[in-house]
Amino acid sequence: MNHSSKKTKNAVEVRNLTVSLNHERILKNLSFNIPAGSITAIIGPNGAGKTTLLRAMLNLIPIENGTIKIFGSVKDKTCRHLRGHHLSCIHPSYVPQRFMFDKTFPITVNEFLEFALRPGQQKDRIDEALKEIGMLESKDKLLGTLSGGQVQRVLIARALVTEIEIIFLDEPGAGIDIGGEKNFYELIKHLNEKHGSTCILISHEIDIVSKYAHQVICLNKKLICQGVPEKILTAETLKKLYGEDITLYGHQYK
Repeated sequence: MNHSSKKTKNAVEVRNLTVSLNHERILKNLSFNIPAGSITAIIGPNGAGKTTLLRAMLNLIPIENGTIKIFGSVKDKTCRHLRGHHLSCIHPSYVPQRFMFDKTFPITVNEFLEFALRPGQQKDRIDEALKEIGMLESKDKLLGTLSGGQVQRVLIARALVTEIEIIFLDEPGAGIDIGGEKNFYELIKHLNEKHGSTCILISHEIDIVSKYAHQVICLNKKLICQGVPEKILTAETLKKLYGEDITLYGHQYK
């Protein structure tokens, strides 16, 4: 694994970021840091710009103003590509809320992951990754037969195969029952602790965020606040963010 993240205090540095899409201002003058090796959750109401922020950090959309640094590589409004080294060299991975693909296409989990192997990598790396996420028995199953939660796990296996440094997850628990949701977030925690991966996720589950995240970014087109969950996820902050009373119920995860 490339351990450049361990040499850099921050995995992501965002300064004065503004993004407009279709002449609509989505994000305005955001500045924040995401520490390397952390689990950082981005929360906010629908339409707050959370997915837009992820896409900007992934270099998928242009930015109007400001800069984004990922492990020291810079993206700004004058350069769609990162200066220094291209983002693909940092091995990011993106796990979308819904991975869209043709479910009738006859590709197995193993074949899908083989496409992620870099030159010189051994195929047994696939078995190691699948075993780590608890899906080795699904190696020869067709990708289109898997549940949404299983497909998300396969995407994480793909990230493991490519020896990730940073992983972006958009609503990773969406469509998964509470028991499966717990296991999925435990998997994210495992990635973070065993591999030192920086995990950046969007979530509407405030109670889950309070349990698993090291840092929370509260977003509603602009930065409302950021910090450790136990300090900023207060009733006052949540009311300011969502405009209504939000209670931390907390699933009874053991």
